Amino acid sequence: MERLRQTPSQTVGPFFAYGLTAEQYGYRYDSVIHGSMVGDEVDGKRICITGNVFDGKGVAIPDAMIELSQVDETGRYRLIPVERGDADFIGFGRLGTGTDAKRRFRFTTLKPGSFNGQAPHINIILFMRGSLRHLYTRLYFSDEQNEHDVLLNSVDPARKQTLIAQRKEVNGDIEYHFDIHMQGAKETVFFDL
Repeated sequence: MERLRQTPSQTVGPFFAYGLTAEQYGYRYDSVIHGSMVGDEVDGKRICITGNVFDGKGVAIPDAMIELSQVDETGRYRLIPVERGDADFIGFGRLGTGTDAKRRFRFTTLKPGSFNGQAPHINIILFMRGSLRHLYTRLYFSDEQNEHDVLLNSVDPARKQTLIAQRKEVNGDIEYHFDIHMQGAKETVFFDL
C-alpha cells in the first residue's frame, strides 16, 4: 500500500473576505465589525486612520487584513459585546486592503486617551498571506506627548518613526496617515507577543 505524503503547510489563506470582512467585499453577510469604530451619536473627537500595507519592494499589498483596537477618549476599553447596529463607541475595527483601488485602509474612530499612563495609541494586528502568524504593532500620534511611553521608548530610536502616524487635515476632517512596511528601510516595528 502506498503511503500518502503529508500535505504541505499552508500560510494564512484567502479566507478573510468571506469570514472576516464579508460586507466590505460584497458578500451578503452583514459584518458586526468593519471600518467604522464609532456610531454617529457618540460625542468625541472623530478621526480617520488611513494608510497602506507595503511589501519589501514598496508595492501595496492587496489582500492584507488589519484589525485595530483602542480605548475611548477617557482611557477605557469597551467591556460589553458588540452587536449589529451598535451606535456606541465600539473600539474595534477590521478591514481588508483589497476593495480600494489604491489598496488603502480607512478607519473612522475617536482619538484615544491615555491608558495606564501610556501615550495615546491604537493597537494593530495584521494578517496577510505569506505570514504564518499575525503581527502586532502600535500606532502613536504625531501630535501627542509620546516621550514618556515605556513601550515606545523600548524601540530603537532610529525606528520609532515607523510607529508614528502623521496628522493632517483633509476638508476640515482630521486624518492620521500610517503606512505599514513589511520589509526594507522603512520596515515597521512589530512586537513579539
